[in-house]
Amino acid sequence: MDGEIDPEELSALLDARDDGSADESLRIVDIRDQRAFDRGHLPDSECIPFPELTNRVAELEDSDRIVTVCPHGVASQQAAQLIGSYEGTQEARVESLRGGIEAWEQEIGDLPASDEPAAGDPDEGPESPF
Repeated sequence: MDGEIDPEELSALLDARDDGSADESLRIVDIRDQRAFDRGHLPDSECIPFPELTNRVAELEDSDRIVTVCPHGVASQQAAQLIGSYEGTQEARVESLRGGIEAWEQEIGDLPASDEPAAGDPDEGPESPF
């Protein structure tokens, strides 16, 4: 693990990637479960729940930079250590988002939600009895 990244720095990296001035491949890995991810997540992030990480870490090979994300920035440090110890990602810069999603919301703003409502969300309405 290469340490932590502040929300402002990550936001700047995303902006640089969007305008084409960043060379490296940045992967943002949200380690929360799919339901939490669907309620809101960082832009361009992908959901790899922490319990699945050891089985899916190979998906992150060939990334130049990986940032792990969790609610408060604690579990994401463990995830970053695990990812950084994997042979296929040892050349990548692996960081944890300092303060997690909570810090991102306070310093950067709201999280975009998934395009599809999560199963069982109140917005879906009641289940059909048939």
